[in-house]
Amino acid sequence: MSSGYTRADTETLRKPPCDSQICRLSHVHSVTCEGSQANLQCGEGQVLVIHGADYGRHDKTTCSAGRPASQLQVVQCSSQTSTDVVAKSCNGKNSCTISATSSVFGNPCFGTYKYLEVDYTCQSQSVTCEGSQTNLQCEKGQVLVIHGADYGRHDKTTCSAGRPASQLQVVQCSSQTSTDVVAKSCNGKSSCTLSSSNSVFGDPCVGTYKYLEVVYTCQ
Repeated sequence: MSSGYTRADTETLRKPPCDSQICRLSHVHSVTCEGSQANLQCGEGQVLVIHGADYGRHDKTTCSAGRPASQLQVVQCSSQTSTDVVAKSCNGKNSCTISATSSVFGNPCFGTYKYLEVDYTCQSQSVTCEGSQTNLQCEKGQVLVIHGADYGRHDKTTCSAGRPASQLQVVQCSSQTSTDVVAKSCNGKSSCTLSSSNSVFGDPCVGTYKYLEVVYTCQ
């Protein structure tokens, strides 16, 4: 895994392009040869956001060492499920391991030796239990960019300490206004404080103890 593109810009991922400002500024480009494992890793308190992935072959040089020419000839080869597979496996996790194999992605070109390319960024994540305040903070000279927020509950363990089981049962609970509320309050500021409460986000599941998750970067 390496930072920055390993080849010229014209050799970036075919689907989808890395076209957002966040992706261009802070993305990581990972290349893993067929049969090996891609290890995607973020720093403490950060989560993976997958911008694009491609399992196949698009030139004759990448992952070519020791391979016969017959396995390198096809250079228009791409598994259409690549991005979905990697995103479902890795999005929102601090780290992720995924095998660059046809058993995972399907085989888009038989007889060709392939590789997995992944473009991703690491973004900060904040989790605040209901009734508390979330404090988002950037370093001097930087401002907050909110990528997503969710006030609700999606598992039985987060913010569960001391709570009766009856308040943790509903795990498909989400306020549809979460991202808009946090973005309007915090985007472009160096710091931001918000209450994780029904009075701010509404109550998407009455009787359930909720929490606020925010994914953001500092620019």
